[in-house]
Amino acid sequence: QVHLVESGGGLVQAGGSLRLSCAASGSIFSINDMGWYRQAPGKQRDWVASITRGGSTNYTDSVKGRFTISRDNAKNTAYLQMNILKPEDTAVYYCVAWRLGYNYWGQGTQVTVSS
Repeated sequence: QVHLVESGGGLVQAGGSLRLSCAASGSIFSINDMGWYRQAPGKQRDWVASITRGGSTNYTDSVKGRFTISRDNAKNTAYLQMNILKPEDTAVYYCVAWRLGYNYWGQGTQVTVSS
């Protein structure tokens, strides 16, 4: 089992920044990719960004140039730096870890961007 705990969400004005963290514990050996999804009220959960163990990154188009995903393998932690936030970025953000064919999810952290 892998346990993920997100932190860093909150309320911010449009144009502001937030940094989300995702700390992994438990059976962290062999965690491959880590990533972030988000779910706005009444909408499906959408992929935002992911990062391989080696540091290769991918982003959904709507956040390219504004969000940066990173990870510290020594601390078993992934991060999502979010800049130039927009009201449409408002959602619950979930961390995910892929390990041995299974997905593990955190409990989510709320990000609210006011206009």
